[in-house]
Amino acid sequence: MSQNNAYANFAKKVAHVCGRPRTFSMAVAVIVLWILTGPLFAFSDTWQLVINTGTTIVTFLMVFLIQNTQNRDTEAIQLKLDELIRATQGAHNALLDLEELEEENLDAFKRKYQALAELARQQLMRGQLDTDTPEP
Repeated sequence: MSQNNAYANFAKKVAHVCGRPRTFSMAVAVIVLWILTGPLFAFSDTWQLVINTGTTIVTFLMVFLIQNTQNRDTEAIQLKLDELIRATQGAHNALLDLEELEEENLDAFKRKYQALAELARQQLMRGQLDTDTPEP
């Protein structure tokens, strides 16, 4: 197993575990415990530093783990959408892998589809259907 696969598997498992209600409950319990120990430590700077440091470290590490799983999920969704476009008769194959285009190319596609949407809304307002393919 490569190092990238090991990290991806680790990130997926950690993100899965961290998203569970039990994990949230444990985090709340840690905060409650920390609050209850406040009087014991006279609400000192060290007492505050413990929670600040702990939460900062956990947050910092979770950002990377969650971003990894988010990237993988997004890539999988894009591939599934690409397959649906490819397999649908009459669909525009130029829309495959659209997320890789430059901003100006994306804007051109966006303008085209906004115009089609506006035309469809006008047709609906005139009592016509908007379910056909608008191209000749």
